[in-house]
Amino acid sequence: TPAPDGDPALAFELDAVTFGYKADAPVLRGITLQARPGERIALVGATGSGKSTIASLLLRLYDATGGVVRVGGKDVRGLERGVLRGRFSVVPQDVFLFPGTVAANVALGDDSPDLGRVELALEQVGALELFRARPQGLQALVDERGSNFSAGERQLLAFARALYRDASVLVLDEATASIDSVTEARLQRAVEALLKGRTALIIAHRLSTIRSVDRIVVLAHGEIVEQGSHEELMKQGGLYARLHALQMAKPAA
Repeated sequence: TPAPDGDPALAFELDAVTFGYKADAPVLRGITLQARPGERIALVGATGSGKSTIASLLLRLYDATGGVVRVGGKDVRGLERGVLRGRFSVVPQDVFLFPGTVAANVALGDDSPDLGRVELALEQVGALELFRARPQGLQALVDERGSNFSAGERQLLAFARALYRDASVLVLDEATASIDSVTEARLQRAVEALLKGRTALIIAHRLSTIRSVDRIVVLAHGEIVEQGSHEELMKQGGLYARLHALQMAKPAA
């Protein structure tokens, strides 16, 4: 039975959520997290801390074993999966491109793609000229899994796809692939365009990209251990500050 409604003014909420893929091994322990419409939240933590699991529960790929996950004030267990997922644009870490044209990949799931919207989405992420410059332009064919595009180009297509979809909540699982600094700067501008005016949950792997978010939530062993802005967390000198120092000490790829 779905839990009672929560605050409809919240974009999404995890209310004392516990979850484990196996009964005796909790991945999340009593997570409480609320996002207001338009708020941009970054999840930070070591591999296995539970960052991606939170996104999976929001999309109801799994059900929480304890507590309640709500979207728009409603328990996700009471929403049809299609309706629930229609509220989200998801940019996965490994972008999946399909055989077909560039335009069809941007308008994924739309049986009659609107080329004007495709162009606008690509323009907003600063990639329209890049893809127009290819022979056949937006009608250029994409090979299986997008093997004829660079990692950066695949990311830009995924960002444009999310803009074309234009859902109210964005889930961005940041790519970990090492890319050159010019591409990194271009992707950073594209992320800014993507986040504009929407609620976002960012699963962050590169701390340099998340300074402009509203709130950073730090996870360790399935629990929230710190939250605040970049400046606040650096002042605290806790786990976030240590992770940041470690990343900054690494030579650039």
